[in-house]
Amino acid sequence: MSTVPEVVSVPTTPTASRPQVTRNIAVDAYRGFVMFLMMAEVLRLSHVAHAFPNLFWHILAYNQTHVEWAGCSLHDMIQPSFSFLVGVALPYSIASRIAKGGTFWKLFAHALWRAFLLAALGVFLRSMDHAQTNFTMEDTLTQIGFGYPFLFLLGFRPPRWAWTALGVILTGYWLAWALYPVAGPNFDWASVGVPAAWNAQHNYVGFAAHWNKNYNLGTAFDQWFLNLFPRPTAWIYNDGGYLTLSFIPTLGTMILGLIGGRWLREAAPKIPLKKFLAAGVVGIAAGLFFHFTHICPVVKRIWTPSWTLFSGGVCFLFLAAFCWVIEVKQRKGWAFPLVVIGMNSIAAYCIAHFMEEFLIGTFRTNLGPHFFEFLGIGLQPLLEGAAVLLCYWLVLLWMYRRKLFLKI
Repeated sequence: MSTVPEVVSVPTTPTASRPQVTRNIAVDAYRGFVMFLMMAEVLRLSHVAHAFPNLFWHILAYNQTHVEWAGCSLHDMIQPSFSFLVGVALPYSIASRIAKGGTFWKLFAHALWRAFLLAALGVFLRSMDHAQTNFTMEDTLTQIGFGYPFLFLLGFRPPRWAWTALGVILTGYWLAWALYPVAGPNFDWASVGVPAAWNAQHNYVGFAAHWNKNYNLGTAFDQWFLNLFPRPTAWIYNDGGYLTLSFIPTLGTMILGLIGGRWLREAAPKIPLKKFLAAGVVGIAAGLFFHFTHICPVVKRIWTPSWTLFSGGVCFLFLAAFCWVIEVKQRKGWAFPLVVIGMNSIAAYCIAHFMEEFLIGTFRTNLGPHFFEFLGIGLQPLLEGAAVLLCYWLVLLWMYRRKLFLKI
């Protein structure tokens, strides 16, 4: 199935007659929406926006790319939503497994195995176009895998443990970065892959400089840690600024999801919309406060603590919206295409990595290299990508109808 545990409504202890398992369609739809955004990269909207330089295509292209450093686009919300939903689903998964006779130690062993598989799969996917294993740890699955055992343990503790862990993680991580020295005035930014023009536009001066690209605590850690693994050349920096240590504040995002999942399950069959909305507003406001006071900028690429708060707030609003439409208003039919994706998110993740080049090559071989130019060369990437995206979904639909769900 997905990286997130199955979302079901069951009691926390075994019963003589096992209750009927009911999926939370809103969570499946939200997860499917997130995976759709990831798969939709194949539409290549930035290429279309280049051919048609107007506001409409510019907005679409902006929201299908990651921002350069500080800020947020819709595309930037894929990874935090995915991580958040891991936490939302955990209380349901634990309850389901206990109802089936699971014990803590059996469940914890399974959690460790799941964490290992997720981390390993992330490394494998990052190595697909390399001559040897590419040991980088910034992939979404790897980051979730690193934090999952800790999240699982919190799932067995009272709610105050989750809130305390969240505070300790975000405060401690912020402090560690704040204490790491900033680059000196004569530092050669080109040596860490940061061109002078980019540095002048995006990097910070003053206290916020602790969170500059490729000269920070996370980069220093990776210059040690990643070079412990075999690689053709020494690791110096990541082109995008992504870091292994981001799994720590990502765990904070998963904890926010755990809190939301508990609220959702405890309120069932009602939906705690007020709590979701309040958490969303507070999270966004707190993240923006820390950003604009220069205490900690909102940067997804290095997953700053303020990004955890800001993106977590947005996730709560997304969850509220999906729950309100699907669970409160009972408008479920429109969500079926998303549910098909959301119930098989690991398969969707792998399909998007494995099948794109195969499908594009197949189309060009059998339909001709210019087939998708029938509306003009400017729309060719969009039409070709839409055909690939449809094939992705049809594969997932075929799996859905045959109840083939890829599980970890």
